[in-house]
Amino acid sequence: MATVTEAEAPPLAPQSVEKQPRKRGRLVPYWLLLPGLLWLLVFFALPMIYQASTSVQTGSLEEGYKVTWHFATYWDALTEYWPQFLRSVSYAAAATVLCLLLGYPLAYLIAFRAGRWRNLIMILVIAPFFTSFLIRTLAWKTILADGGPVVGALNTLHILNVTDWLGWTAGDRVLATPLAVVCGLTYNFLPFMILPLYTSLERIDGRLHEAAGDLYARPWTTFRKVTFPLSMPGVVSGTLLTFIPAAGDYVNAELLGSTDTRMIGNVIQTQFLRILDYPTAAALSFILMAAILLMVTVYIRRSGTEDLV
Repeated sequence: MATVTEAEAPPLAPQSVEKQPRKRGRLVPYWLLLPGLLWLLVFFALPMIYQASTSVQTGSLEEGYKVTWHFATYWDALTEYWPQFLRSVSYAAAATVLCLLLGYPLAYLIAFRAGRWRNLIMILVIAPFFTSFLIRTLAWKTILADGGPVVGALNTLHILNVTDWLGWTAGDRVLATPLAVVCGLTYNFLPFMILPLYTSLERIDGRLHEAAGDLYARPWTTFRKVTFPLSMPGVVSGTLLTFIPAAGDYVNAELLGSTDTRMIGNVIQTQFLRILDYPTAAALSFILMAAILLMVTVYIRRSGTEDLV
């Protein structure tokens, strides 16, 4: 009788109770994502929509702006300011290459050779973040001042003769030249290159280097066949984190450059804050964003890796 009763009356209540916590547990990840989604919506998506509507408006600040779907603003802005676009891309590309050439050896040293000095070197790498971006850039005005030790050393080594021939400097002057702007960009964004590179190099299993040595591979061959390919996620991440903000930067060109070295960020700032031509400024912003997005997409596909650090 006890067996029949247990068979006829299965414990349904406990099963229904267990299903409710499971359903609630499935919703937990979505509730955790909600604050971030709201943040992106309020501070990213809505401003983007507002700027998109501003870019197709016509009018003036006194009369007011109205949405007239005037897409010719994009073409006018591009044809008028294309030199600043090319200059921004070239300066950002030069700074990115310099950051990679300077940052990769340092990241390699920290990952494989620093030993007990690793933490100290890492602190020195991120030390510039402890001061203001503006202060760091202003410091370069003193470093590259006319008649200073840096300019004197470059003159002694006859480096300024080469940079003057290339159009990077103007005679014995470094400030207010493309070289000064690129130096400022390189210094300010170098940590963004070193940190992803270090993270990617640190993940490499040291036994792979030992295996390459056992196969009689020379150090350069080991680096070319093992280390560098495995560090490509860090290379891609570092170059993106350097190039993207450098292309839109305006502080370095404003403080270290001149009217001949103005980047597209300087033009957008002037249009927004001085000329008060909001449609042109918004159109320039979207053109810059679309150009960078296109270049980044092509670069990631050509790099052969989607595993970013």
